Amino acid sequence: MTRAFLQKHMKVENVKLGRHLNMALWARGRRSPPHKIEVSVELIKDKEGDYAYAEIVGVQKEALKIVVEEKKKGIASKLEGLTRSKPKVEKKESPNPKAQKQKEEEKKEKEKVLREKPLEKELAKEADEKHVNKENQEKAREDRIVNRDMKEQN
Repeated sequence: MTRAFLQKHMKVENVKLGRHLNMALWARGRRSPPHKIEVSVELIKDKEGDYAYAEIVGVQKEALKIVVEEKKKGIASKLEGLTRSKPKVEKKESPNPKAQKQKEEEKKEKEKVLREKPLEKELAKEADEKHVNKENQEKAREDRIVNRDMKEQN
């Protein structure tokens, strides 16, 4: 919407939005853009053509970075594309003895935690069994009370 508005009023096809303006427009997401936003627009005439550069009021204009890459032709470009893959880097263990001791202690702690987990499961089972026993006791008590009340009514 902002770009279309600027194209219409500045009468320029090419409109560039500044970084801060772009962040302000997208701050609340796609569905709820700001209702109003103050913008300063500068009409720039360049070798490539005229364009309008818009930025939030009070923010200095940042220089636009134009990146031009020369494409290599033939086999050179194919080889470069193949060699650009990221090399695998192996992690080396630190020769620091303190770091090695810490790693060993961490491993031991992990093993302890793994050993304790089955104990926790057993404790949870016992608690469930106690809960079931309490439920059975409560049902039996309710039955007795119901039976006693029925005898009293008869």
